[in-house]
Amino acid sequence: MNRGKSGDPTLIEMDRTAWSNGGGEENNGFHTSSDKESFQLESAVVDKQHQSKDSVYFRDGVRRIDFVLSYIDDKDEVKKVERRKEFESNLQTAGLELETEDKSESEDGKTFFLKIHVPWEVLATYADVLKIKVPFKANDIPEKKEAPMSWLFTPIHLPENVMHPEPDYFTYTFDKSKIDFFLIDDKDTFFPPSTRNRIVYYILSRCPYSKEDKVKKGIKRLLNNGTYIAAFPLHDCRYWTRSRDPNCESERYELYKFWASFSRFYKEQPLNLIRKYYGEKIGIYFAWLGFYTEMLFYAALVGLLCFIYGLASFDENVWSKEICNETIGGQIIMCPLCDKKCGYWKLSSTCNSSWQSYLFDNTATVFFAIFMGIWVTLFLEFWKRRQARLEYEWDLVDMEEEQQHMQLRPEYELKCTQSRVNRVTQEMEPYFPATSRCARSVMSGVTVLFWICLIIASIIGVIAYRLAVFAAFASIMKDSPTNKLDVVGSLITPQFATSVTASCINFVIIMILNYLYERVAIWITDMEVPKTHLEYENKLTVKMFLFQFVNYYSSCFYVAFFKGKFVGYPGDYEYMFSKWSGLRNEECEPGGCLIELTTQLVIVMTGKQVWGNIQEALVPWLRNWWVSRNARNHPESLYSRWEQDNDLQCMGQLGLFYEYLEMVIQFGFITLFVASFPLAPLLALINNMVEVRVDAWKFTTQFRRPVAAKAHSIGAWEEILNMIAVFSVVTNAFIVSFTSDMIPRLVYLYTYSPGSDLTMEGYINNSLSVFNISEFRPENRPEDGENPEWFNSLNVTTCRYPDYRYPPGHEKQYKHTMQFWHILAAKMAFIIIMEHVVFVVKFFVAWLIPDVPSEVKARIKRERYLIQEYLHNYELEKLKVQLSQNRQNTEECTCPTTAAPLVNHEVFSDCLP
Repeated sequence: MNRGKSGDPTLIEMDRTAWSNGGGEENNGFHTSSDKESFQLESAVVDKQHQSKDSVYFRDGVRRIDFVLSYIDDKDEVKKVERRKEFESNLQTAGLELETEDKSESEDGKTFFLKIHVPWEVLATYADVLKIKVPFKANDIPEKKEAPMSWLFTPIHLPENVMHPEPDYFTYTFDKSKIDFFLIDDKDTFFPPSTRNRIVYYILSRCPYSKEDKVKKGIKRLLNNGTYIAAFPLHDCRYWTRSRDPNCESERYELYKFWASFSRFYKEQPLNLIRKYYGEKIGIYFAWLGFYTEMLFYAALVGLLCFIYGLASFDENVWSKEICNETIGGQIIMCPLCDKKCGYWKLSSTCNSSWQSYLFDNTATVFFAIFMGIWVTLFLEFWKRRQARLEYEWDLVDMEEEQQHMQLRPEYELKCTQSRVNRVTQEMEPYFPATSRCARSVMSGVTVLFWICLIIASIIGVIAYRLAVFAAFASIMKDSPTNKLDVVGSLITPQFATSVTASCINFVIIMILNYLYERVAIWITDMEVPKTHLEYENKLTVKMFLFQFVNYYSSCFYVAFFKGKFVGYPGDYEYMFSKWSGLRNEECEPGGCLIELTTQLVIVMTGKQVWGNIQEALVPWLRNWWVSRNARNHPESLYSRWEQDNDLQCMGQLGLFYEYLEMVIQFGFITLFVASFPLAPLLALINNMVEVRVDAWKFTTQFRRPVAAKAHSIGAWEEILNMIAVFSVVTNAFIVSFTSDMIPRLVYLYTYSPGSDLTMEGYINNSLSVFNISEFRPENRPEDGENPEWFNSLNVTTCRYPDYRYPPGHEKQYKHTMQFWHILAAKMAFIIIMEHVVFVVKFFVAWLIPDVPSEVKARIKRERYLIQEYLHNYELEKLKVQLSQNRQNTEECTCPTTAAPLVNHEVFSDCLP
């Protein structure tokens, strides 16, 4: 956006002139080095021994500390000293005011602290450059009336001064030439601390530190080469108590009291206060996390009702009764589940697992799968509306995101050996050749593919473990003492032991690979040398999510869609590699593989959440405890505010990235496989209620205050959520069709049930095929001593197995029956119908719900109208004043009238930035 004549220098050009020419009176109001020295000499007379060091002000008690740099003076490193000297000199030239705390004043006796204050003129200049929106008129649109029965939500509400720490204003981008247009009561407090530290960081990121090479600039490079060891804005007080300074906001204390405390887990979040203190980027994350948690309540409620339905309809579970009936299930002898080490077994031994499976594999499963497909759409659409409201309330509607992220990464500048003219700025900029970028991208892709193959190999290893260990468990546990336990004895089966141990091993492998790949992903992303921070985050997001998707979900995909599907039949079994391996493919229990998918899902999902919360809370606390173990007992007057914050952990540029990644992986668990475990949303809800407070506690107490950053949305994660939402419809349709026994039961009920009444009696016998024991191959037949005592080979001639095949002696013996093809057709039909129904409803709901609420649209239009009206009136009043002054000058001066245009030009040029 142009803010002056095309021939006039822009603010950024003036800024560069200030750095190169040393400033002066014409330097946009910047203070010169001599001004700084005289000001610091005057402030040095203040007796700092009578002032608490737990303060956010310079020694004079007037100028606020907006940023702090810390370093250790290494006299042997002459280059570091020269860099610091040049860098700080350029900061002063740019108008920043500096004050140094000697190492003798620090707790460790070796750390220097450079405190930075940004004066009004610099704030005004860069607020104009960054197009920061500021208030110009109080909002006159009446608030919406309270919803009916809103008093029911009173217990979750926070005090009004916490929820809305600032009045509601109409805002407009700051213009230094129109100071009197804005509502400026006090210049010292007009810009909040989060905006001040953002402006300082903007200057620090562009300030050169080398006289010879002006390309070398930015605090990030100085942190990377060790010139400075830390750079951070200050927290405004200790988190557990208010600041003693009445001029300090103590917002950190307010956040800890009303937000980070675990006793407030049921309360709403003070999003406006979070945004004011930490900036919009962190604020939008917690807004999304809070909204996601709210929406989980409805999914958890419906899932819980489906689970209760399973409990309440236990008596209708005819097939489980048949399995548990000694005259039915007790007389059905099943074929061995593995070669040689597994013996024959009775179907009644799976009685408990059959009842457990029914809790999640019933009629409500289909309803819940369809409901979750619609819930996902509602969640994403309503989030768009909430996000649009936040964009307006937080002045992000017209945010120029490209400008916010177009700062070149220091690493990019360092590794670029060529330059070219930027088409937008027409200035020389570092350039990375396309051939080099292509080669690095190919190398990166190969590396990612290798790690994905590594994950698949580890999953194959876990599958091989399941196949090998199942035979051992079956042999060991047939006479195990655990079988005699009253309560859990019948639950501890070879299948259960194999599933649990394999899931635990898989979880450990997942965490190890995840730990290693995080570092590999960062390394290969650095190797690609992305140009901007936004490009860096997007590249890393794609790599990390692709890896995590395969890492966390591959074992669940195996159980859901592969286990028990390719087993063959007795006498012609399928093997994992080949028959020589001896690893026969796993079979599902007669109760189905759904209960095993549930077990896998619970272990991986719960284990990840518990481990994540421990890692997020415990690790930073232990590090901070160790670093500050000597200083934390010091009184406030000695343990300075900058030292306290220096001892905290640095959140890092990718801090929010990992928070989003954790929640998106959880989102995948509760959507992709929710048909197998309706209680998954409930577990996620409980976890997120803890997660919100853990993250709040971590940000408030364990991390340094991050530099405020703007963001108008959750970025690339929104597209990933949309992708998962679409994919979840397909996976749940396949789970209901191929993993659950719902379709075979319905086909039997409506087509093959005996008699005229619809009944499930006889379903178990119908779903099991017959095999002649004498036709077992030697490598498949159980070894001597493996069969149970009740088994008599003379009396037992056949065994049963779950499938739909013709019996021995039939002309098509061991071929699939017509019922098998009926069931397969019903499964495919269900998939097609469910997908189309859910997708149609999804698209209809997405079309029906507008992305931006009508109220927000009205407010945006009202604000834009007022901006035009007020600017017109402002310029009109200004023109009247100019004409009045010109008329007076004309009456008092005898100069020719042709001089008037020169006066107008000078006055007009004063308005230019």
